[in-house]
Amino acid sequence: MTRKTFLLTGALAAGALLAPAVALADDGVSQATFVANNVWMMLAAGLVFIMHLGFAMVETGLTRAKNTTNILFKNTFIVCAGLITYYICGFNLMYPGDFSIGSFFGFAGFGLDPGVDGMTPAYADGGYTYWTDFLFQAMFAATAATIVSGAVAERIKLKSFMVFTVVFVALVYTVAGSWKWGGGWLDAMGFYDFAGSTLVHSVGGWAALIGAMLLGPRIGKYSKDGKINPIPGSNMPSATIGVFLLWLGWFGFNGGSVLSADPELTSLTLVTTCLAAAAGGLGAMLTYSFVSNKPDLSMALNGILAGLVGITAGADVMTPLTAIIIGAVAGCIVVGSVIAIDKIKIDDPVGAISVHLTCGIWGTLAVGIFSTNPDHSFGIQLIGVLAYAAFTITCAGAIFLAIKATMGLRVDPEEEVDGLDYGEHGMHAYDLHVSGGSDYSPSSAAVASTPVRELATES
Repeated sequence: MTRKTFLLTGALAAGALLAPAVALADDGVSQATFVANNVWMMLAAGLVFIMHLGFAMVETGLTRAKNTTNILFKNTFIVCAGLITYYICGFNLMYPGDFSIGSFFGFAGFGLDPGVDGMTPAYADGGYTYWTDFLFQAMFAATAATIVSGAVAERIKLKSFMVFTVVFVALVYTVAGSWKWGGGWLDAMGFYDFAGSTLVHSVGGWAALIGAMLLGPRIGKYSKDGKINPIPGSNMPSATIGVFLLWLGWFGFNGGSVLSADPELTSLTLVTTCLAAAAGGLGAMLTYSFVSNKPDLSMALNGILAGLVGITAGADVMTPLTAIIIGAVAGCIVVGSVIAIDKIKIDDPVGAISVHLTCGIWGTLAVGIFSTNPDHSFGIQLIGVLAYAAFTITCAGAIFLAIKATMGLRVDPEEEVDGLDYGEHGMHAYDLHVSGGSDYSPSSAAVASTPVRELATES
């Protein structure tokens, strides 16, 4: 540490300690603690934001090059639309204060209003301000829709996906979240989901499953005789970078969910999160060695994500050893789930259903098995899993079916073969004619080498 850095750090610390006292007499929250909590929560929000870049890199890396621009556009739209819809109504649906329909639904109004105590320790027991609360929770909101994006990639209409995203993030995710995080009926029962194995990942996973089933598989994925034809990803370095960005972001996802800068609980949460991720990667590598004698990088990467999803429900109530067990089991499960889903002809290009839904369920149930809190019950955890399954399947199914009946869900076969980059955007991320690759075809080559304006005139 340089002398200038040391002096700056000391000045900031002294400023926090010497600032006017705003502590509440009943909770003893000092100004220094209040500032530290808010700074950590805002940094955590930034780490969660980085996860969206990770999702974009994983999804583009595990799909074909001719759909890269389309996937990047979807991920960009998800973040922008998610933040605005969460501002308009999502935050107040998720945290309604009072429920109007039997702890199942409540709404605190449109927009944001910090009120009298929103900027003081009187808000959230001195943990953070109203604005910090909104910022952190808003970063979570779009994640569920991003999960869906991967499972329906390479064949869904862009406008149809955009409509689904807005409705799903604004209404379905937020109402589901209110049942636990907003103090609803599942919270009253004792259901526990620390950072969202079910509330974020399984909710997104159920929607991804329904979307993939209604869309059907990509052209050429399954032969008429039942043979599975692998469709390799276009950029494994991108996928690897994406997974490590997600791992980094999970420090904020889980660490920020402590909702304070409590050094003991935050550090424990970060340790269990990291150990579960590492164990998930090793578990997937080991499990796949029984399937093939050649290691599969995509399986190893999804094993890391599986471990992260698995530990998310109980990262703050696990020991390091149980975190390793949860992560390792998640890594084993994800391999079996990817293979099983493929065998029943559900096409998931990136393994999103297996990572987020299957391992999200496992992580939620694991709280009832391994939690250091004796009040956590396996039976109640199971009730929560089933409740969210029924709610999300019903809502996501209704939204997708409504879109299918009005706008249509799937692009035309010709557009799918040529790539959504040209069909939906009139542009490409790469020059496919030069790069060739696994998705190179005379049709895609013609599209890549012919000016967009000329193609549009010919059509």
